[in-house]
Amino acid sequence: MHSYDEIYQAIKEILISDFECKPEQVRPEATLFEELDLDSIDAIDLIVRLQKIIGRKVTAEDFKQIRTLDDVVKVIEGLVNA
Repeated sequence: MHSYDEIYQAIKEILISDFECKPEQVRPEATLFEELDLDSIDAIDLIVRLQKIIGRKVTAEDFKQIRTLDDVVKVIEGLVNA
């Protein structure tokens, strides 16, 4: 899982299966808290799941400016390809 598309698809699957987001809602420009209806606990759960997938620690600082799904994918892509 190194490309933007691979990371996006993995996160999309998590959001649909684990967070019960509707597939049509999960798109790059979707806002996490408003459109996908995630709360702070959900965000932490998502970070934990992503850490397991990529095998790297994701810090709160990494997610400080996250607003959209695209933001999440770009942060994870940066960590994976660093």
